[in-house]
Amino acid sequence: MSPASSAQKPIIALAALLFLAACQAETAPAPEAERPVQVQRVAFETEDTAHDFVGVVRARYETDLGFRVAGKIVARRVNVGDRVRAGDLVAQLDPEDLRLQAESAEAEFAAATTNLTQAAADHERYTTLRARGFASIAEFDRKTAAKGEAEGRLARARRALELARNQLGYADLKAGADGVITAALAEPGQVVAVGQPVLRLAHRGEKEAVVALPETWLGQAREAKATVSLWSANGRRFAARLRELSPQADPATRTYAARFTIAEADNSVALGMTATVTLARGADTPVARLPLSAVLNRGKGPSVYVVNDSGELALRPVTIASFNEDAALVTGGIGSGDKVVTLGVQKLEAGLKVRTVESR
Repeated sequence: MSPASSAQKPIIALAALLFLAACQAETAPAPEAERPVQVQRVAFETEDTAHDFVGVVRARYETDLGFRVAGKIVARRVNVGDRVRAGDLVAQLDPEDLRLQAESAEAEFAAATTNLTQAAADHERYTTLRARGFASIAEFDRKTAAKGEAEGRLARARRALELARNQLGYADLKAGADGVITAALAEPGQVVAVGQPVLRLAHRGEKEAVVALPETWLGQAREAKATVSLWSANGRRFAARLRELSPQADPATRTYAARFTIAEADNSVALGMTATVTLARGADTPVARLPLSAVLNRGKGPSVYVVNDSGELALRPVTIASFNEDAALVTGGIGSGDKVVTLGVQKLEAGLKVRTVESR
């Protein structure tokens, strides 16, 4: 090997070391920058919590009108929306068969009356003969039994006649109260069974707002202050009170039907109108108002990310009183002055180092 080649070896080695150092410097990761997050400082305040539930106006009493006898409808004298008074004729059945039954009962009653008259006369004659000794005891007993049987037959015929006349009267269907017809469930010419609904009558008087309550308001519905507003009433509100709350949830919606009586409902409150029931709970405990975007729920309940003094994220479970259109009302789990992350919480993890940006 020549002396020149020996002299070049250290130079080549030094160049290789410098090249490797440069490559390592290029591939070394840069220090991770702190992620900026938007935060809001927690402030507790005492306020009433209210929530709106949309429902419809219904009459407190609604009854289905049906005939008490079977037959063919020959006339329906009212239509949907007609106002009726108690005792008004609203529908009629064909009375011919019922009239024949009444005439048959009258004939039976007349025959029973004649039979009793004959039996009573025979009994009176045999009583006189028995007193004079001209009639046997057995014959007298038969006449006495015949009279008793005739009396029973007459009583039975009288009841049958009353029943037949009542059934003839049932061919006329009459309104049982003042109100308005809300549904027609049968038409003339239709044959109906006993009790089959023909018309639906909403009674005049108390009106109610019927709404569906979620489980979160089930316990507070009875204590909350209720008011009712109508979409057509230009902001006018009516006082209301809870009259009925279903003890069982609807299997499809998992909500509970509630009926609120509308106080002093006038003619402007029409059946079927859309009503908004506002339930307001008293200010028992302070609440913190946080944006809905700050609440995270991964299957273990609601929680929020709080930035601690060292700039790290901590996931804290919270207690939420209720949600409204744009905020969650928190009653526990965080303290006044805590910095809560309000945006992008789905992409964060506990322990992450962040840089806070106060929301305005």
